[in-house]
Amino acid sequence: MKVTTLQSDLVEALSLQDLCRFCQADETWVIELVEHGVLEPMGSTSGNWRFFGTSIVRAKKARRLNRDLGINTAGIALVLDLLEERDDVLRRLAQHEAI
Repeated sequence: MKVTTLQSDLVEALSLQDLCRFCQADETWVIELVEHGVLEPMGSTSGNWRFFGTSIVRAKKARRLNRDLGINTAGIALVLDLLEERDDVLRRLAQHEAI
């Protein structure tokens, strides 16, 4: 029997161009997400921005909301904030129930 191992490449940070390829989006759209506070890159200009962990996950969710539901950038910011609040409440509830 052949043993197969899964090796995943862990990505620490993505440049603006890499994030655009990852999300299949154009730079203008990602810049709008930054302007609306959806994403928080490290770096002073778009040319040297680096996106880490939560920003990468949020960008992927934002792309799905835009593509699948047609939600605009301001709406995406609101939806993602509400989803994070809901997750926080559910996490606190689970901790409370465990006591």
